[in-house]
Amino acid sequence: PLCPFLKKFLVEAMDCAAATNQAFTSSGMMNITSCPITYYGQKYDKVYVSNTDCHVFKKYMDVFLSPVSVQKASANTRMRSVSSTLVNSLDTCYHLSEYILTFNFNVTNLPICYFTLLYASCVVYKTNTTVKDPNICSTVTCDVNGVATAVSDCGPMERCQGNGSCILNTVCTVAGSIVIDFVGRVHSVPDRCGYTLLKPSLIPGFQVFGVFQERRRRDVSFVDRVILQLDGKGLQISLEQGGRVQLNNTVLTLTATAQVVHGVELSKDRTGVTAQISASNYTVSVHFDGDTALIHMTGPSGAPVHGLCGNSSRTLSEDRVSDHSSNDCEIKYDDADDNTINCNASTKWCNLLRWTPFTACNMYIDPQPFITACTQTLCKYSPVDGLMCQFPDAYARVCKHLSNVTMKDWRLNTSCSAAPQTSCQDKLCSDHEFCGEDNISGETRCHCRAIFASKYKPTNSFGEPIVCGDNSASITLANCLLEDDGIDYSILHLNDQDCKAKMDNLTHMVTFSFNSSNTCGTVIMANNSQIIYKNTIMTQNISMFGPITRHGPVRIDFSCYYSQPDLQLETISLPFSSVNQQITSGEYVYNLTMKAYTSADRLKAIEYSTDIELNQQLWVELKTDGLDENLLAIVTDSCWATNQPSPLGSLRYDLIINGCPNPTDETIKTEGNGQGTSNYFSFNMFQFTGKTGDVYLHCKVVLCIRQGNTCTPSCSQGERRRRSALPKYEDKHPAFITMAWTS
Repeated sequence: PLCPFLKKFLVEAMDCAAATNQAFTSSGMMNITSCPITYYGQKYDKVYVSNTDCHVFKKYMDVFLSPVSVQKASANTRMRSVSSTLVNSLDTCYHLSEYILTFNFNVTNLPICYFTLLYASCVVYKTNTTVKDPNICSTVTCDVNGVATAVSDCGPMERCQGNGSCILNTVCTVAGSIVIDFVGRVHSVPDRCGYTLLKPSLIPGFQVFGVFQERRRRDVSFVDRVILQLDGKGLQISLEQGGRVQLNNTVLTLTATAQVVHGVELSKDRTGVTAQISASNYTVSVHFDGDTALIHMTGPSGAPVHGLCGNSSRTLSEDRVSDHSSNDCEIKYDDADDNTINCNASTKWCNLLRWTPFTACNMYIDPQPFITACTQTLCKYSPVDGLMCQFPDAYARVCKHLSNVTMKDWRLNTSCSAAPQTSCQDKLCSDHEFCGEDNISGETRCHCRAIFASKYKPTNSFGEPIVCGDNSASITLANCLLEDDGIDYSILHLNDQDCKAKMDNLTHMVTFSFNSSNTCGTVIMANNSQIIYKNTIMTQNISMFGPITRHGPVRIDFSCYYSQPDLQLETISLPFSSVNQQITSGEYVYNLTMKAYTSADRLKAIEYSTDIELNQQLWVELKTDGLDENLLAIVTDSCWATNQPSPLGSLRYDLIINGCPNPTDETIKTEGNGQGTSNYFSFNMFQFTGKTGDVYLHCKVVLCIRQGNTCTPSCSQGERRRRSALPKYEDKHPAFITMAWTS
């Protein structure tokens, strides 16, 4: 009986003194220009008249009294809207979900209130009555003036089932660094730590964690992965960017068909990955697309839920999880403001959630938390990587979860991509990277995280310093830094074009290297006190790209060198007749050792108990460890004796001069000098006349690049009577080493 009356009521309500009644036999549009309705400042001059049922009447309210003008009512709020021309009539009440609309219409004075529900039948209440309506789980009061109010019996995390009972049915949204919890509160994560998002009290041991990381700015974090922990089994399921899912660090292969892994249903489609678990009459579904996480929880009402998504009063620090937080995750940064950001324009964009087509959802889901999250993020962070569309997309998804309302064409109306999909699907980045759009090409790729990049960009470097090892060298660069400069590592090589970089598939670091067995075109040169190994990272020959190229030329020089700094002189007593000194130069390290022997086979070194007689022949070996004898040789340039520790002592006796034996001492002989990484010489023991028996032996050793026979001093017997010519291996800063015999 209500609906036929309601149709007649609608037609008559539009009738003014100067208007003519219109008869309708079917649904249609009625022109009321001569008697418009003004509602919250909006004038309506057309009305849709239904000749079918109350469900269509609901659409009348949706379309012509747009909810964008509707004010949301609190539990005990009464609102009245008085039209501009319709007076002296009974107030007629309509209650649309949480919205209370009051109109004055010129109708028969009947003591009733009209009450309509979205997707429900029309209900009528008498004035001055209070009733419980199980359809909306609310206590409805229609006062003497015909003004309706409704107080819900459901909690903030619950939804009415239409039979007077409420169930837990709520969604938590994590977008960027913002968490919109189950009751609509907004939490901002200020750092790059891990937090408990969900800990249901009635699902023992089950928790959901969110780990936050920075992206293009150090001071703005984003949810980087969502972790489901299953108690008692030591199991963790990690949902990550690119649609990657790991079970205890083992990557799982998923499809759109759900598969059960330790009681969790896992699936993956073009919109992201979904994990769902059911236990103790509760169901928790977690959807993560690499940027936004939606946690949907349903079940019996009344159970407390902890975590940032829950309804507890715990502080942010109390929900921080050390197991998923790095030691420096709480360090605060303050990057310079991005002057390309227009906060006013961003705020206007975010408020689109209050306009069509999002208004279809405003009755069910308050858009303000999403507008707040959107504004806070876009006023701080550049709207790249599809960030602008993440918040309306999240709002639309939450609306569908909680109301089954699908907002059609919202993407077309907002310039967001037509198809809901993650652009970084299957794009797997390393720990120091994130997936985002390339600033030039617009394609998605792995970018360096801001904190990682800050170690290199101030010095315009692409990675770590060169590592010079034993007869080898390597340099490791970050591919994301190369790509920031538009450099494709795959077209780079060393001097030898066959020597290209190798990429680590896990870290995305690229390494160039060479060693003594494959020098990759390394150039070896001498420079004052250094022996330098030099190579160059460069692009391929431009002619290989054809008539055009999209890559600029690249040339990165790097080198390792051996250096021969002066050594501190050490005095040793006879029992310890060897000296071992480590020489460090740049990144190359080698050892130089001097030992004395009593036999030519150099098998028995002089020991503490060894008696040394005057004029006894001794052999002294100078040997290096850590040099490549195919490329370098050591030359004993000079050796001399003094009666005091200083090599500059006034009393001096020369044994080797310019790489050759002292021509005045027939007992001195050299072997292998300049021919390898070791050599030795012999002489007959002596002491200084009129002095104590202390003798200090000093040697100057230099490195020489082996090119032909240029490292070997020229010391023919015919020239024993004069000093030999200075060889080509001259080094202005040689190494010195000292050995001493003390009495």
